[in-house]
Amino acid sequence: MLADKLTPFINRYDELSKLLSSPDITSDIKKMTELSKEQSSLLPIVEKAKEYQALVQEIADSKEMLADPEMAEMAKEELKELEPQVPVLEEEIKMLMLPKDPNDDRNIIIELRAGAGGDEAAIFVGDMFDAYTRYAELKGWKIEIMNTSASEAGGYKEVVALIKGEQVYSRLKYEGGTHRVQRVPATESQGRVHTSAITVAIMPEVDDVEIQINENDLKIDVMRSSGCGGQSVNTTDSAVRITHLPSGIVVTNQDQKSQHKNKEKAMKVLKSRLYELEMQAQQSENAAERAAQVGTGDRSGRIRTYNYPQNRISDHRINLTLYRLNEIMGGGLFDEIIDPLIADTQAKIVEAAGL
Repeated sequence: MLADKLTPFINRYDELSKLLSSPDITSDIKKMTELSKEQSSLLPIVEKAKEYQALVQEIADSKEMLADPEMAEMAKEELKELEPQVPVLEEEIKMLMLPKDPNDDRNIIIELRAGAGGDEAAIFVGDMFDAYTRYAELKGWKIEIMNTSASEAGGYKEVVALIKGEQVYSRLKYEGGTHRVQRVPATESQGRVHTSAITVAIMPEVDDVEIQINENDLKIDVMRSSGCGGQSVNTTDSAVRITHLPSGIVVTNQDQKSQHKNKEKAMKVLKSRLYELEMQAQQSENAAERAAQVGTGDRSGRIRTYNYPQNRISDHRINLTLYRLNEIMGGGLFDEIIDPLIADTQAKIVEAAGL
């Protein structure tokens, strides 16, 4: 029964209340902060659990009243009002009981790269980055560009950016994968539709203490920054390329005039990539967990198609098609794609957990 599954949450919350009032904990700021955070995370489900217990008790009391001829009519009316509340409250509780993704509260590093399609793919990288930027602005998030590689025809061969804000990873983690675009390029004189592709990688921003890197594992090269067409962006050797020898990961940063700042940003990206590798390794150990997730950053899988002639956007993971591509690319309706992906993920986790 659901009521039995709620008891451990209530017991843990009460246990935390006692711990937080003990002298040993109040004198340990770090431990107190950790336990307070855990208690805060439990509060929503504990409140709903107590509401559910009270509702179940009211229904039981009303059913007992049915045996009393004088109270039966009143009891029937009460049950008519109370019983429909049960499934609604149970669904709310099931959502609260779902295991939380530990990365959901993190900022992200997003990488967009042009794939098949040459210049048109690079232009679409620019279009997608603009769409994510507008979406971030609407959400009140901040974007910090880490590195860019411009294309001669417009757009970018690559864009790497840090997006900071509340629940950024929880919303954008579904964007990882291959995005396919179908449209008539501006340079196409015959009006033919071309198909291009870009890849998007979403990685949680990590703290220095979470990923330790041995300096001996790094090969660091400095070079002159250069822009589109080989024009010099900076006359000093400020661009930095870091190669992580054990994994073979290479990160380049040249957007800052300072070599120190470029190295700092490149290291941040490197740590996030290494963290992503670690996450993927953990997920591969648990097939059920991997199957319950949508969009784990696999860049080989086509996740979405953007068809401009038909004003159509299709997400292939959940067979969702919307004929509002232009509005969605404007950033304002991105939630119409993301919300169904979240709902689908939650439904799979509920099913796997047997709730």
